[in-house]
Amino acid sequence: MFFMRATVVITTKNRKDDLLRAIDSALRQSAKPEVLVMDDGSTDDTLAVVSQNFPTVRLHRSEKSLGLIVQRNRAARLAKNPIIFSIDDDAIFSTPSVVENTLAEFGHPRVGAVAIPFVNVNQSPAVLQRAPKPDAIYATHNFIGTAHALRRDLFLGLEGYREMLVHQHEEEDYCIRLLGAGYITRCGNADPIHHFESPRRNWQRMDYYGSRNNVLYAWHNVPLPYLVAHLGVTTAKTLAYQLEPDRLWTRVRGVTAAYGMACAARSKRQPVATPVYRLIREIKTRGPLPLSEIESLLPVIP
Repeated sequence: MFFMRATVVITTKNRKDDLLRAIDSALRQSAKPEVLVMDDGSTDDTLAVVSQNFPTVRLHRSEKSLGLIVQRNRAARLAKNPIIFSIDDDAIFSTPSVVENTLAEFGHPRVGAVAIPFVNVNQSPAVLQRAPKPDAIYATHNFIGTAHALRRDLFLGLEGYREMLVHQHEEEDYCIRLLGAGYITRCGNADPIHHFESPRRNWQRMDYYGSRNNVLYAWHNVPLPYLVAHLGVTTAKTLAYQLEPDRLWTRVRGVTAAYGMACAARSKRQPVATPVYRLIREIKTRGPLPLSEIESLLPVIP
Protein backbone atom coordinates (compact mmCIF):
# COMPACT_ATOMS: atom_id res chain seq x y z
CA MET A 1 0.00 0.00 0.00
CA PHE A 2 1.36 3.40 -1.01
CA PHE A 3 1.69 5.45 2.15
CA MET A 4 2.04 9.15 2.82
CA ARG A 5 1.08 11.34 5.71
CA ALA A 6 -1.72 13.82 5.10
CA THR A 7 -3.03 17.12 6.42
CA VAL A 8 -6.75 17.88 6.19
CA VAL A 9 -7.39 21.62 5.82
CA ILE A 10 -10.82 22.98 6.72
CA THR A 11 -11.56 26.64 6.02
CA THR A 12 -14.33 28.23 8.06
CA LYS A 13 -16.11 31.42 9.00
CA ASN A 14 -18.99 31.71 11.47
CA ARG A 15 -20.32 28.18 10.92
CA LYS A 16 -19.18 26.41 14.05
CA ASP A 17 -21.92 23.75 14.05
CA ASP A 18 -21.08 22.67 10.51
CA LEU A 19 -17.39 22.90 11.33
CA LEU A 20 -17.65 20.51 14.27
CA ARG A 21 -19.16 17.84 12.00
CA ALA A 22 -16.43 18.37 9.41
CA ILE A 23 -13.67 18.07 12.03
CA ASP A 24 -15.23 14.96 13.54
CA SER A 25 -15.31 13.23 10.14
CA ALA A 26 -11.65 14.15 9.54
CA LEU A 27 -10.53 12.81 12.91
CA ARG A 28 -12.32 9.52 12.22
CA GLN A 29 -10.17 8.87 9.13
CA SER A 30 -8.20 5.63 9.24
CA ALA A 31 -5.11 7.42 7.88
CA LYS A 32 -4.96 9.60 11.03
CA PRO A 33 -4.28 12.90 9.25
CA GLU A 34 -3.23 16.14 10.84
CA VAL A 35 -6.29 18.44 10.98
CA LEU A 36 -5.69 22.13 10.36
CA VAL A 37 -8.58 24.60 10.69
CA MET A 38 -8.20 28.01 9.05
CA ASP A 39 -10.63 30.47 10.66
CA ASP A 40 -11.24 33.34 8.25
CA GLY A 41 -12.07 36.00 10.84
CA SER A 42 -15.05 34.41 12.58
CA THR A 43 -16.92 36.75 14.92
CA ASP A 44 -18.63 34.01 16.93
CA ASP A 45 -17.01 31.65 19.45
CA THR A 46 -15.61 29.24 16.86
CA LEU A 47 -12.13 29.35 18.40
CA ALA A 48 -13.32 28.42 21.88
CA VAL A 49 -15.72 25.72 20.69
CA VAL A 50 -13.13 23.97 18.53
CA SER A 51 -10.48 24.16 21.25
CA GLN A 52 -12.87 22.72 23.82
CA ASN A 53 -14.19 19.87 21.66
CA PHE A 54 -11.08 18.99 19.64
CA PRO A 55 -7.91 19.93 21.55
CA THR A 56 -5.64 18.06 19.10
CA VAL A 57 -6.73 20.14 16.11
CA ARG A 58 -4.43 22.94 14.93
CA LEU A 59 -6.39 26.18 14.66
CA HIS A 60 -5.19 29.37 12.99
CA ARG A 61 -7.44 32.43 13.11
CA SER A 62 -7.19 35.65 11.12
CA GLU A 63 -8.39 38.79 12.83
CA LYS A 64 -10.08 39.90 9.61
CA SER A 65 -11.49 37.96 6.68
CA LEU A 66 -8.89 37.26 4.00
CA GLY A 67 -10.93 34.86 1.84
CA LEU A 68 -10.68 31.14 1.13
CA ILE A 69 -7.94 31.44 -1.49
CA VAL A 70 -5.59 33.24 0.88
CA GLN A 71 -6.42 30.87 3.72
CA ARG A 72 -5.72 27.77 1.62
CA ASN A 73 -2.39 29.21 0.53
CA ARG A 74 -1.53 29.95 4.16
CA ALA A 75 -2.57 26.43 5.14
CA ALA A 76 -0.23 24.90 2.57
CA ARG A 77 2.69 26.74 4.17
CA LEU A 78 1.59 25.64 7.65
CA ALA A 79 0.84 21.99 6.84
CA LYS A 80 3.30 19.42 8.17
CA ASN A 81 2.65 16.66 5.65
CA PRO A 82 3.28 16.09 1.92
CA ILE A 83 -0.36 15.62 0.86
CA ILE A 84 -3.00 18.25 1.61
CA PHE A 85 -6.71 17.46 1.61
CA SER A 86 -9.13 20.37 1.47
CA ILE A 87 -12.79 20.45 2.48
CA ASP A 88 -15.14 23.27 3.39
CA ASP A 89 -16.77 23.54 6.78
CA ASP A 90 -20.09 22.38 5.29
CA ALA A 91 -18.65 19.06 4.06
CA ILE A 92 -17.81 15.72 5.66
CA PHE A 93 -15.93 12.57 4.72
CA SER A 94 -18.67 9.98 4.20
CA THR A 95 -16.57 7.04 5.46
CA PRO A 96 -13.34 6.64 7.46
CA SER A 97 -11.42 5.37 4.41
CA VAL A 98 -11.62 8.42 2.12
CA VAL A 99 -8.21 9.86 2.99
CA GLU A 100 -6.45 6.47 3.02
CA ASN A 101 -7.83 5.43 -0.37
CA THR A 102 -7.09 8.83 -1.92
CA LEU A 103 -3.51 8.76 -0.68
CA ALA A 104 -3.00 5.53 -2.61
CA GLU A 105 -3.96 7.39 -5.80
CA PHE A 106 -0.81 9.51 -5.60
CA GLY A 107 1.34 6.46 -6.31
CA HIS A 108 2.00 7.41 -9.94
CA PRO A 109 4.64 10.15 -10.30
CA ARG A 110 2.50 12.09 -12.80
CA VAL A 111 -0.34 12.64 -10.30
CA GLY A 112 -0.13 16.09 -8.78
CA ALA A 113 -3.69 16.39 -7.48
CA VAL A 114 -6.77 14.20 -7.00
CA ALA A 115 -10.34 15.33 -7.62
CA ILE A 116 -12.11 13.40 -4.85
CA PRO A 117 -15.63 12.13 -5.62
CA PHE A 118 -18.31 14.21 -3.92
CA VAL A 119 -22.08 14.61 -3.65
CA ASN A 120 -23.93 17.92 -3.35
CA VAL A 121 -26.35 16.36 -0.90
CA ASN A 122 -28.93 19.16 -0.95
CA GLN A 123 -29.11 19.14 -4.74
CA SER A 124 -28.77 15.63 -6.12
CA PRO A 125 -27.55 12.09 -5.27
CA ALA A 126 -25.17 12.18 -8.25
CA VAL A 127 -21.55 11.40 -7.46
CA LEU A 128 -19.26 13.92 -9.19
CA GLN A 129 -15.53 13.76 -9.97
CA ARG A 130 -15.42 9.93 -9.89
CA ALA A 131 -13.17 8.17 -12.40
CA PRO A 132 -15.07 6.56 -15.31
CA LYS A 133 -13.44 3.21 -14.49
CA PRO A 134 -11.58 2.18 -11.33
CA ASP A 135 -8.86 0.17 -13.08
CA ALA A 136 -7.12 3.07 -14.86
CA ILE A 137 -5.75 6.53 -14.05
CA TYR A 138 -7.92 9.26 -15.58
CA ALA A 139 -6.87 12.89 -16.02
CA THR A 140 -9.43 15.67 -15.59
CA HIS A 141 -9.21 19.42 -16.15
CA ASN A 142 -10.37 20.68 -12.75
CA PHE A 143 -11.36 19.88 -9.18
CA ILE A 144 -13.79 21.48 -6.76
CA GLY A 145 -12.36 23.28 -3.74
CA THR A 146 -14.29 21.30 -1.14
CA ALA A 147 -13.20 17.87 -2.45
CA HIS A 148 -9.60 17.57 -3.52
CA ALA A 149 -6.11 16.58 -2.43
CA LEU A 150 -2.81 17.81 -3.77
CA ARG A 151 0.94 17.48 -3.41
CA ARG A 152 2.18 20.21 -1.13
CA ASP A 153 5.60 20.52 -2.78
CA LEU A 154 4.11 21.11 -6.22
CA PHE A 155 1.51 23.51 -4.88
CA LEU A 156 4.11 25.65 -3.17
CA GLY A 157 6.45 25.38 -6.16
CA LEU A 158 3.71 26.74 -8.43
CA GLU A 159 3.04 29.52 -5.88
CA GLY A 160 -0.37 28.14 -4.92
CA TYR A 161 -3.58 29.80 -5.97
CA ARG A 162 -3.54 33.26 -7.54
CA GLU A 163 -4.75 35.37 -4.63
CA MET A 164 -5.83 38.24 -6.87
CA LEU A 165 -8.66 36.00 -8.11
CA VAL A 166 -10.29 36.46 -4.66
CA HIS A 167 -13.14 34.02 -5.22
CA GLN A 168 -13.94 31.33 -7.82
CA HIS A 169 -12.04 29.59 -10.62
CA GLU A 170 -8.78 29.43 -8.70
CA GLU A 171 -8.90 25.62 -8.93
CA GLU A 172 -9.10 25.48 -12.72
CA ASP A 173 -6.36 28.08 -12.97
CA TYR A 174 -4.15 25.91 -10.73
CA CYS A 175 -4.93 22.73 -12.69
CA ILE A 176 -3.79 24.15 -16.03
CA ARG A 177 -0.57 25.38 -14.43
CA LEU A 178 -0.10 21.94 -12.88
CA LEU A 179 -0.54 20.35 -16.31
CA GLY A 180 1.95 22.81 -17.70
CA ALA A 181 4.47 21.48 -15.19
CA GLY A 182 3.88 17.93 -16.40
CA TYR A 183 1.42 16.67 -13.76
CA ILE A 184 -2.22 15.67 -14.00
CA THR A 185 -5.27 16.12 -11.84
CA ARG A 186 -6.56 12.60 -11.34
CA CYS A 187 -10.21 11.59 -10.99
CA GLY A 188 -10.60 9.78 -7.69
CA ASN A 189 -12.21 6.48 -6.75
CA ALA A 190 -12.66 6.87 -2.99
CA ASP A 191 -15.99 7.04 -1.20
CA PRO A 192 -17.48 10.49 -1.78
CA ILE A 193 -17.24 13.59 0.32
CA HIS A 194 -20.71 14.82 1.26
CA HIS A 195 -21.12 18.53 0.62
CA PHE A 196 -24.10 20.17 2.32
CA GLU A 197 -24.06 23.32 0.24
CA SER A 198 -25.81 26.24 1.88
CA PRO A 199 -28.96 27.48 0.08
CA ARG A 200 -27.91 31.03 0.94
CA ARG A 201 -25.69 32.10 -1.92
CA ASN A 202 -24.28 35.56 -2.57
CA TRP A 203 -25.10 35.64 -6.26
CA GLN A 204 -23.83 39.18 -6.73
CA ARG A 205 -20.39 38.19 -5.43
CA MET A 206 -20.41 34.97 -7.44
CA ASP A 207 -21.52 36.69 -10.65
CA TYR A 208 -18.92 39.43 -10.32
CA TYR A 209 -15.90 37.31 -9.50
CA GLY A 210 -17.03 34.36 -11.59
CA SER A 211 -17.30 36.47 -14.75
CA ARG A 212 -14.17 38.46 -13.97
CA ASN A 213 -12.12 35.34 -13.35
CA ASN A 214 -13.36 33.56 -16.47
CA VAL A 215 -11.66 36.31 -18.46
CA LEU A 216 -8.58 36.42 -16.23
CA TYR A 217 -8.13 32.65 -16.58
CA ALA A 218 -7.81 33.14 -20.33
CA TRP A 219 -5.59 36.20 -19.97
CA HIS A 220 -3.17 34.41 -17.65
CA ASN A 221 -2.99 31.00 -19.28
CA VAL A 222 -3.99 30.90 -22.96
CA PRO A 223 -1.11 31.15 -25.49
CA LEU A 224 -1.22 33.85 -28.15
CA PRO A 225 -2.31 31.72 -31.13
CA TYR A 226 -5.57 31.08 -29.28
CA LEU A 227 -5.96 34.03 -26.92
CA VAL A 228 -8.17 36.35 -29.01
CA ALA A 229 -10.65 33.63 -29.96
CA HIS A 230 -10.73 32.21 -26.44
CA LEU A 231 -11.34 35.64 -24.91
CA GLY A 232 -14.12 36.37 -27.38
CA VAL A 233 -15.96 33.11 -26.78
CA THR A 234 -15.44 33.31 -23.00
CA THR A 235 -16.74 36.87 -22.84
CA ALA A 236 -19.85 36.06 -24.90
CA LYS A 237 -20.69 32.92 -22.94
CA THR A 238 -20.08 34.63 -19.61
CA LEU A 239 -22.42 37.49 -20.36
CA ALA A 240 -25.09 35.23 -21.88
CA TYR A 241 -25.07 32.84 -18.89
CA GLN A 242 -27.52 34.92 -16.85
CA LEU A 243 -29.67 37.54 -18.61
CA GLU A 244 -31.70 38.71 -15.62
CA PRO A 245 -30.98 42.49 -15.66
CA ASP A 246 -29.36 42.92 -12.24
CA ARG A 247 -27.21 39.82 -12.58
CA LEU A 248 -26.29 40.67 -16.17
CA TRP A 249 -25.11 44.11 -15.08
CA THR A 250 -22.99 42.53 -12.34
CA ARG A 251 -21.41 40.24 -14.92
CA VAL A 252 -20.74 43.17 -17.22
CA ARG A 253 -18.91 44.90 -14.35
CA GLY A 254 -16.89 41.74 -13.70
CA VAL A 255 -15.85 41.34 -17.33
CA THR A 256 -15.02 45.04 -17.61
CA ALA A 257 -12.88 44.84 -14.48
CA ALA A 258 -10.95 41.89 -15.91
CA TYR A 259 -10.12 43.70 -19.14
CA GLY A 260 -9.13 46.74 -17.14
CA MET A 261 -6.74 44.68 -15.02
CA ALA A 262 -5.25 43.12 -18.14
CA CYS A 263 -4.76 46.48 -19.87
CA ALA A 264 -3.18 47.95 -16.75
CA ALA A 265 -0.78 44.99 -16.63
CA ARG A 266 -1.97 44.17 -13.12
CA SER A 267 -2.32 40.55 -14.23
CA LYS A 268 0.97 39.29 -15.64
CA ARG A 269 0.57 36.76 -18.42
CA GLN A 270 2.30 33.41 -17.98
CA PRO A 271 0.60 31.30 -20.68
CA VAL A 272 1.10 27.58 -20.88
CA ALA A 273 2.72 26.02 -23.93
CA THR A 274 0.42 25.53 -26.93
CA PRO A 275 0.44 21.69 -26.67
CA VAL A 276 -0.60 21.95 -23.01
CA TYR A 277 -3.45 24.29 -23.90
CA ARG A 278 -4.64 21.95 -26.65
CA LEU A 279 -4.45 19.01 -24.27
CA ILE A 280 -6.47 20.58 -21.48
CA ARG A 281 -9.09 21.70 -24.02
CA GLU A 282 -9.31 18.12 -25.25
CA ILE A 283 -9.70 16.80 -21.70
CA LYS A 284 -12.38 19.39 -20.98
CA THR A 285 -14.26 18.63 -24.20
CA ARG A 286 -14.06 14.83 -24.19
CA GLY A 287 -14.20 14.31 -20.45
CA PRO A 288 -11.60 12.55 -18.28
CA LEU A 289 -8.99 10.78 -20.40
CA PRO A 290 -6.76 7.81 -19.46
CA LEU A 291 -3.24 8.82 -18.52
CA SER A 292 -1.96 6.08 -20.81
CA GLU A 293 -3.52 7.94 -23.75
CA ILE A 294 -2.05 11.36 -22.98
CA GLU A 295 1.20 10.77 -21.08
CA SER A 296 3.34 11.13 -24.19
CA LEU A 297 1.84 14.62 -24.68
CA LEU A 298 2.78 15.86 -21.20
CA PRO A 299 5.77 18.10 -20.63
CA VAL A 300 8.89 16.38 -19.37
CA ILE A 301 9.20 16.54 -15.58
CA PRO A 302 12.60 18.03 -14.65
